[in-house]
Amino acid sequence: MSQRPTTIKEAIERWEKENEIKASEAKDVGLQFQIPPIERMNFDLAILVNCEKLSLSTNNIDRILLPPSLKNLKILALGRNNIKTLIGLEVLAETLEELWISYNSIDKLRGIEVMKNLKKFYIAHNNVRDWSEFMRLSELKENLRELIFIGNPLVENIDKKVYRNEIFHRLPFLKMLDGELLFFVTEFISAD
Repeated sequence: MSQRPTTIKEAIERWEKENEIKASEAKDVGLQFQIPPIERMNFDLAILVNCEKLSLSTNNIDRILLPPSLKNLKILALGRNNIKTLIGLEVLAETLEELWISYNSIDKLRGIEVMKNLKKFYIAHNNVRDWSEFMRLSELKENLRELIFIGNPLVENIDKKVYRNEIFHRLPFLKMLDGELLFFVTEFISAD
C-alpha cells in the first residue's frame, strides 16, 4: 500500500519546525527530498513572500504552478522531478535569475522566452531534441550567461568541440557552458 504524497502545506510546516522560522519570513526555503515525495505544486507556496531561493528538487512534481506572490524569487530549483514543460514560470518573468531544472522530462522550451532576467539555466539531462526548441534561448540574450545542457538528445552524439562551437554560434552571449568557459574554438585549415 502506497502512502499519499506530501503536500506543499505539510512540507512547509516540516521546514518551519526544523528551521525554527516562519516560512513567510525566510529567504531560502528547501522543500526537496520529501518522503513521501511532493507530487503537486500549489498556491500554498503563496506564503513564501520573502523567499529568494526555493528548492523543490527530488520530488515527483509533474508541472509548474507558482503563485504571483513569489515576487522576490530569484532562484528556483526543480531538478529531479517529472516535469515535462516550462509552462507555469510566467509569474516569475520579472524576477527569476536562476532556474535549475535538470533531470526532468522536458522536450520543449516554450515558455522560457518570457524569462528576461534569467542568468543561469540548468537543463541538463532532459529530452530536448530539436535546434528549433534550443533556439528559444536566443530570446534571453539580455542576461543569460550560463547554461548547463549536457545530456539532452540534441547534443548526445556530437563531438564536444563541435557541440561547443554550435552553441557559441547560436548563443554568442553565453559565457559558460556545462561548467566551462565558452569561447569560439575552431581549427584554421590552411589552403596549402
